Amino acid sequence: MNGRTDFDIIVIGGGIVGLASAYKITLSHPDTRIAVLEKEEKLAVHQTGHNSGVIHSGLYYEPGSNKAITCTKGRKELIAFAKKHRIPHDICGKIIVATQQKDLAELERLYTNGLENKIEGIEKISPEQIREIEPFCDGIAVVRVPCTGIIDFVKVAEKLAALIVTKGHNNQIMTGYEVTGFDKHDFYTRVLTSQGNFSTKYIINCAGLQSDRIAQADGVESGVKIVPFRGDYYELTKTAKEKVKALIYPVPDPTFPFLGVHLTRKIEDTVECGPNAVFSFKREGYGKTDFNLSDAWDALSYRGTLKMFFKNWRYGLSEYARAFSRKLFLRSLQRLVPSLQDEDIKPCKSGVRAQAVSRNGRPVDDFKIERRKNSIHVLNAPSPAATASLAIGSYINEIATEQFKLGKN
Repeated sequence: MNGRTDFDIIVIGGGIVGLASAYKITLSHPDTRIAVLEKEEKLAVHQTGHNSGVIHSGLYYEPGSNKAITCTKGRKELIAFAKKHRIPHDICGKIIVATQQKDLAELERLYTNGLENKIEGIEKISPEQIREIEPFCDGIAVVRVPCTGIIDFVKVAEKLAALIVTKGHNNQIMTGYEVTGFDKHDFYTRVLTSQGNFSTKYIINCAGLQSDRIAQADGVESGVKIVPFRGDYYELTKTAKEKVKALIYPVPDPTFPFLGVHLTRKIEDTVECGPNAVFSFKREGYGKTDFNLSDAWDALSYRGTLKMFFKNWRYGLSEYARAFSRKLFLRSLQRLVPSLQDEDIKPCKSGVRAQAVSRNGRPVDDFKIERRKNSIHVLNAPSPAATASLAIGSYINEIATEQFKLGKN
């Protein structure tokens, strides 16, 4: 594949999914010339660098779904990758805690789901046993998931980038290159960027929060819109963090694609609390008052967004109230760890999740990948995408091998 193009494949987006995809293609087709274009000056700046750092088990996802399959496969591969390359991680396990009677049916459903998804070691434990695992946690029923862990996903992304270059043939990782459009030709595409243009035979769009816009620029009508949701986190103080040994999660509301405010001991030995989930008026807005007119209009003029808000307005209002009320946020934490007090928490980071929403107002639950003759577009890769990234990368490699006929030219 030497052609007249600058590259054989350009991957748009230097987050963990884009890098894992480029890495898997590099391993299978080392002579394929690949460039990863990232608009920021550093890799993994957005969703990869702002998530909770949890290695998810695959417990929550519908048996047989892409999420369930890729999460389980990706988790095991991620842990092996971390061990091989000495990336900090810890398989510390987590507990999901029912704190009231109305949680019990959903907790039972999650347990059954975990059994169907063959989650290793999943078990019910008694309220008395909670104190053996998390001495400061209270609940009336608990499911323990020992194969859940924590990791530094930014370090995973950085290692993937290094391997793409060392194991490939003239591969490049290019930061500070924002894709602004495409000039389509019969046998190649000219990718227009903020720092010059590049010709390529094929495109793989892994642009996360901007993925629908990249797809639209490529002429793809996906039927979904990225609607951004910001999640705010608090951090426990140095003394209070000793009240959390590993990961403590509530029973989530099954009608929403969020796991609820939880407590997570990080790989750097801090404890984060969160996130909530509120509509963001800016796709890459990490502050509570961040606003971008174009982003806000793009989301709020979309019929699917309005339908989603109308269906879920009570939930949305409660999340907004918690976003601006430290007292309400603390109250959510106290359901899990009753002894936490106001002086035990301090604001820290925020993250923005790219949630694809269909025209009927339904959040797209599973991964959504569209393929065209010369392009692949990853249009929805919510949690557990970081955990599943290497498995998603393998899947993208399979599609690219078939769609682009890699290795046959």
